[in-house]
Amino acid sequence: MIENLKGIFEIVNFRENTNLTLYDNIAHEDYPPHWHTPLEIIMPIENIYTVTCTEQTFVLQENDIILICPYTLHALHAPVKGRRIIFQPDISILKEIRDLETVLSVISPVFLITPEKYPEIHPQIRTLLIEIMDEYEKNTPLAEAAIYSKFLSIIILIGRTYTENIKNFDITNHKQQQYAEKFIYICNYISAHCTDNLSLDDMASIAGFSKFHFTRLFKQFTNVSFYKYLNQKRIATAEKLLANPEYTITDVALNSGFSSVSSFIRMFKIIKNCTPTEFRSMHTVM
Repeated sequence: MIENLKGIFEIVNFRENTNLTLYDNIAHEDYPPHWHTPLEIIMPIENIYTVTCTEQTFVLQENDIILICPYTLHALHAPVKGRRIIFQPDISILKEIRDLETVLSVISPVFLITPEKYPEIHPQIRTLLIEIMDEYEKNTPLAEAAIYSKFLSIIILIGRTYTENIKNFDITNHKQQQYAEKFIYICNYISAHCTDNLSLDDMASIAGFSKFHFTRLFKQFTNVSFYKYLNQKRIATAEKLLANPEYTITDVALNSGFSSVSSFIRMFKIIKNCTPTEFRSMHTVM
């Protein structure tokens, strides 16, 4: 499956004249730690499949589905016999869809969908993946458009599952809708302005809540605190900047929204389990 590996960076070979690739994979082959710019979705059809990502090991059972976000280091381990779908779409072409960025921020770096944990959306996502495979194999006119349409349907199902968290609040149905829309806007705002000097007070004011109320609602909606979410966005920005050897670590820190190199290095190590220098070394294309 890995056709072009330079160091630990995989250059994904998309199907000609498209921005995606899909493997109906039966190979008994392990793939070493690697990363790539497309998102990756894996679903075993026969037998298990093991994914190691962010120091976690996921043993996927048949029909389990895992999403691995771009720039995420991961390794794959196959059984002697088995079959799985491995789908890699380039999502950079969808960057103008702000809601997509919000959903990816919430599920990053890896998101596991099992029938047990997500019984409402798992059957639909499984069906969409099978349909994506069929479209890819038939390769009829507008196949790429149809595939991206189904991929966006997957993201919508995941995103709306997260917005359902708002229903845990003791508020009316009308308020639930308002709150969901407001926090989608807030997440999009943070994504667009994460390198600015954002504060909890600022964001609470924009949302129209007290700082205490905003803190509680934001964590309920995203499953993380405001500052953790903000720092995750800043570190994601730093990862992309580190790919450019012309930027010094100081340049990367200041252009990612951090006030000092020391705070940047400390936060980078907390989130990525390595220093920026180590990350740059590991992710350098050889």
